[in-house]
Amino acid sequence: MGLLQVQDLEVTYHPPRQAPVTGVRGVSLGLEAGEFVGVVGESGSGKSTLIYALARLLPPRAEISRGRVLWKGVDWLALPPEELRRRRWQELSLVLQSSMNSLNPVLPVYEQFRDAILAHTHLSEAEIERRVEELFQLIKVDPRFRRAYPHELSGGMKQRVAIAMALVLKPELVLMDEPTTGLDVVVQRELLRDLRELQQQGFSVLFVSHDLGTVLEVADRVLVMYAGRIVEDGTVKELLEHPLHPYTRALLDCYADPASERLRITYIPGQPPSPSSLPPGCPFAPRCPLVEEVCQQEPELSPMAAGRVACWVTQREHRLPLQESGAAYVEAHPLEGQGEPLLHLEEVSKTYRRGARKVQALDRVSLTLKEGWVTALVGESGSGKSTLARLITAVEVPDSGSIRFSSLEVPKLRGKALRAYRGQVQLVFQDPFAALNPVHTVLYTLLRPLINHRHLRGRQALEEVEALLEQVGLTPPQLFAHKRTHELSGGQAQRVVIARALAAGPRLLVADEPVSMLDVSIRAGILKLLDDLRRSRRFSLLYITHDLLSARLLADEIVVLHHGRIVEQGPAQELARRPKDPYTQKLLDSIPNPRRSRVSGG
Repeated sequence: MGLLQVQDLEVTYHPPRQAPVTGVRGVSLGLEAGEFVGVVGESGSGKSTLIYALARLLPPRAEISRGRVLWKGVDWLALPPEELRRRRWQELSLVLQSSMNSLNPVLPVYEQFRDAILAHTHLSEAEIERRVEELFQLIKVDPRFRRAYPHELSGGMKQRVAIAMALVLKPELVLMDEPTTGLDVVVQRELLRDLRELQQQGFSVLFVSHDLGTVLEVADRVLVMYAGRIVEDGTVKELLEHPLHPYTRALLDCYADPASERLRITYIPGQPPSPSSLPPGCPFAPRCPLVEEVCQQEPELSPMAAGRVACWVTQREHRLPLQESGAAYVEAHPLEGQGEPLLHLEEVSKTYRRGARKVQALDRVSLTLKEGWVTALVGESGSGKSTLARLITAVEVPDSGSIRFSSLEVPKLRGKALRAYRGQVQLVFQDPFAALNPVHTVLYTLLRPLINHRHLRGRQALEEVEALLEQVGLTPPQLFAHKRTHELSGGQAQRVVIARALAAGPRLLVADEPVSMLDVSIRAGILKLLDDLRRSRRFSLLYITHDLLSARLLADEIVVLHHGRIVEQGPAQELARRPKDPYTQKLLDSIPNPRRSRVSGG
């Protein structure tokens, strides 16, 4: 008997005034003591629902409608609430996706550890103090920070603290829901390395992520989910060398080495199906390059080789036929030549005050953005990238130095001149759902900049909205014009944000981490869209990212920012293939790559 056995699990949601929706469909899995199992798939595949069902922390309108969960042979679903509360956190704990949401913002971190320990044990104050200090040393955070409030910690530190909270009572299984999402690549890789080292204490991990590259670097075994079901289950070695499901191979093809001479990444066309409207037969069939008539029936998850797979073609052929996993791809095609200057920063500095402390966000940065070019600004969180974006978009002004846009001195603009400038320089935000007003339709969202910046009205404005939606790939326009934010997928919402920025007719688009919150399978499609648009509409693009792979794919030139200073810049291909600064090499080494050597502790 393994540590955890899940048999034919089904989770059903009961939304108000709507038909029930099945989020997890017939999932069966096993987990052994000390095993590290990854669960991957796009948004909406049922990964997080599975995790919360196993923790018995589903929201009020969701229920486990079928199946069994055996925890060390005990029927986990039959445990009464008091017994469940006693066992949860001592035997099984959970790391939430957003570390800031899982930490109480009004209590010092130490007090939160203390509350968790006292709720389950009778340790003395001295013993609690020792345990918390021991945990901070384990997660490699200075123990002095245990007295800090959550907002005083960096994103990476908060996530480490959230992991330490899950380990405070030495559980046998830790469920992790997207623990590295939103972290930059350097912090993410360090956290994964340290997590693997921590796991040497003997606990098991069920690690949920939409990033297959990340999971393959740390897991022993991987479960691939699609449309609420497991479609492949196998060891890391088998998935890398002999993937069995077309979806798994398509996810693998979303990765590449940025140092390659010819860089090309495929992506999966279309969108994952909504759980409320699954297609008949195999749910991946509408996006699958190997689809056949037999796929009109949904295949069972059946044993094959060292794993399991739900694919008619693979089950018949006893392997996945060699065929390109997707027809859609994006390829790096950087511009050549000098380019005419559009915006120039000269010796720009910016300092912020944090109480009595000064933080130097930018230190004498000089940079030229060229007409029609894509410049990628790359660096970790805290390197000054977003500060630079705020200065360029005139949201803030520099302490010193100059910013010139054509003949305009940007920090001196006021009134109508500033309004006109902001029409010429538009921003694409990181989180599309936070950037869009949930009350308004897509039509209203796109009409506002057309009216305010280009003074279009009536039929002319409506025709322009249709043209914008077609340009960003939201077709037919009539299908999307009257939708609101909650009716869009992440990729669709980001396309609306891009369309809104383009509606003003800008000469410069500033895109601040525009794909970091999207599934890996969708990112390349958004990058291809941005590349196609900048070539057809001839605007310049400042692409801000912590990911040198996407920078290499999209940009003509790359600028590397570290602690507020430019440490390296040059043509995208040259910089990615032959970096000169050690920090640039560190960024390259931190990019998730399924075919690279695995992350190990120690």
